[in-house]
Amino acid sequence: MAALAPSNYLALFSSDESLNPARLRTEILSGLTVALALVPEAVAFAFVAGVHPLVGLYAAFIVGLITALIGGRPGMISGATGALAVVMVSLVSQHGVEYLFATVVLMGLIQIAAGVFRLGKFIRLVPHPVMLGFVNGLAIVIFLAQLSQFQVPGSAEATGHGMSGGEWLTGVPLATMLALVGLTMAVIWVMPKLTRAIPAPLAGIALIAAIVIGFGIDVPRVGDMASIEGGLPQFHIPMVPLTLETLQIILPYALILAAIGLIESLLTLNLVGEILHERGGSSQECVAQGVANTVTGFFGGMGGCAMIGQSMINVKSGGRTRIAGVAAALFLLVFIVLAAPAIEQIPLAALVGVMFMVVIGTFAWKSFTIMRKVPFADALVIVLVTVVTVATDLATAVIVGVIISALVFAWKSASHIHAKSYRTPEGAKVYQIQGPLFFGSAHAFAELFDPAGDPSRVVVDFAESKVADQSALTAIDALATKYEAAGKTLELRHLSHDCHKLLSKAGQLIVDSDDDPDYGIAADYALRTGVLHAGH
Repeated sequence: MAALAPSNYLALFSSDESLNPARLRTEILSGLTVALALVPEAVAFAFVAGVHPLVGLYAAFIVGLITALIGGRPGMISGATGALAVVMVSLVSQHGVEYLFATVVLMGLIQIAAGVFRLGKFIRLVPHPVMLGFVNGLAIVIFLAQLSQFQVPGSAEATGHGMSGGEWLTGVPLATMLALVGLTMAVIWVMPKLTRAIPAPLAGIALIAAIVIGFGIDVPRVGDMASIEGGLPQFHIPMVPLTLETLQIILPYALILAAIGLIESLLTLNLVGEILHERGGSSQECVAQGVANTVTGFFGGMGGCAMIGQSMINVKSGGRTRIAGVAAALFLLVFIVLAAPAIEQIPLAALVGVMFMVVIGTFAWKSFTIMRKVPFADALVIVLVTVVTVATDLATAVIVGVIISALVFAWKSASHIHAKSYRTPEGAKVYQIQGPLFFGSAHAFAELFDPAGDPSRVVVDFAESKVADQSALTAIDALATKYEAAGKTLELRHLSHDCHKLLSKAGQLIVDSDDDPDYGIAADYALRTGVLHAGH
């Protein structure tokens, strides 16, 4: 990435917002709120991956800091995520945590390469129904992840969605937990109506923590999950043998983690961009995620990607610039190094209440109305992506959604090809092709013609069509073969300039001539040059 000029350095932090004391206060308080919400998530996901809680916390700090500084979208928050943790667990269990660190380094290098080659732009191919399914699925996953907080601390280890199968709270402890969660949500809902000087989630956490600590209420707290106390992350080269065997072990995991991390990050980037009315930054985000993970692997972190829940907390709390993300990462480091005893006293109910409000704000409730109005295939994609996101992982869900959307589009486009035909005074039959010719419509294209019944000279006019791929070229070649076998001449007219290039590259049917036109339509080669007919 190019270095920023000194005159542009302030813009790195200020984005489009004017950086005044009020804005700075909002950004810092928003960062503090995000940091508090990051703690239990990082610890829980470390448990999922089978590593020490500090491995998750260090990842949240380093990934969060670097992506906040150089990421593609101010306002986004990154850290250790469950989508990556569920993939890491088998690697850690089979080969140990050092192989995880090496994998995270390689994962980061792959993501940097994706950014350098601008592969992030392909996220534009994700249809809107897939985005709705992604948002709904992630909201449900965030909700399920909070359910483990309603279990007796230490009764079982958490899993990817928080459904651990441990011993659930009952009676008074459960009622107390639910009451505190509800009170937190009420504070978050009411606070913006009273004042926006303090982020509503932070006010909710502070008030519930004061009530619990002040009255000595016995409810699960952050410290019941694990101690978050530690020192500064130390540089550490992964202790793995530098052999081909090691590469064979870590490369498959690195590819999967890189893909999941980029998909979740780029979709979150688009979601935050829609809220903030901003565009672009996908390639920069790929590079930022890659640099962050590469550095994290050398400092004992488990890697990470964008977090939709914490990003929504930041945006809803007023975070609009890079300052909020940087503040969140630095606050998290302060929690680990200096303030662990105090942070460990925060009741989990307050953090659960914050995340429940995130779920309510993240879930696309309008999708229920949309699904009654859009085509059945789009409604199916929304539901399917939601279900697959919850049941498996985000990357699988998005890939499934994109494939189904593409197949539906191909099927609809294939049905649009047809032809009008007429006879010329000279007795030739002209087929005017209408609609795209590609792999999906190649079969229907072949059925438009009657080689046995047609006259000796047939003209195919592509003025209202487009030859799109190799399947289309093959279909044209097969058509020429049929007319040649019938002893008849086939001529092509009005092939667009790009189609002409495509056919020339394929070496089929079209031969360049000196009098090719210099405008956008490659017209009537056969009639003017005599080079196109069946068998050539």
